[in-house]
Amino acid sequence: MARPDRVGFLVAGVQKGGTTALFDYLSEHPDLCLPACKEAHFFDDETGVDWSAPDYGPYHALFGDGRPGTLRGEATPIYLYWPHSLERIAAYNPAIRLILVFRDPVERAWSHWRMETARGAETESFAWCIREGRDRVTRAPGGVHRVHSYVERGFYGAQLRRLFALFAPGQVLCLRSEDLKTHPGRILRQVCDFLHVAPFTSVQPRLSHVGAIETLRQTPSVDDRAHLGQIYADDQILFEQLVKFSARIQE
Repeated sequence: MARPDRVGFLVAGVQKGGTTALFDYLSEHPDLCLPACKEAHFFDDETGVDWSAPDYGPYHALFGDGRPGTLRGEATPIYLYWPHSLERIAAYNPAIRLILVFRDPVERAWSHWRMETARGAETESFAWCIREGRDRVTRAPGGVHRVHSYVERGFYGAQLRRLFALFAPGQVLCLRSEDLKTHPGRILRQVCDFLHVAPFTSVQPRLSHVGAIETLRQTPSVDDRAHLGQIYADDQILFEQLVKFSARIQE
């Protein structure tokens, strides 16, 4: 059952998949209410929330008063990856609608590494990070890591399987980042239909957080791409099956 007192939708994944552009688009819709800043990081908060008896007041405060009748939503792409986030979301609002924007997992890993390198959080090469560097994730608490999870965040099939154990497929909209980039009008109509709000009257294509790092290569090496392709092969089969299943439910 829908909870009108609760946030009604989340852009819950994936990092470096175009969620910032989608957030910027949706922030301009008159029937939607989003926080001023992207990424609330509420359901992945391991220190500031008592999950045995969560206080949702601070979370709701992010949305201000809002205009009556608007649908509240936010975008925190780590939710799909981070353990227990989806379970916490389901407990908060079982009827919530989830939007996921996927990108080729190899390109996503590369873009993630470039971002962390640019801001000084990563000093190792991409080749090392996707091979030996994966031990940093497995050794981390819970086997997850916010920074070094270049490879792990790309197992979309496993993440979707966990999500569909908690939410009905009709509550989930799976999009591809390249479609949002090349056909924003069509994708935003799809999003508005999914959220049951009026379509945008006009759409001005936009790219968010695009800043080429001139000192770094612009694409992964052939060897790195082949290495990741092998790692993701089985998971990508599962991912495509689940996306097709979800799409049939949406029809």
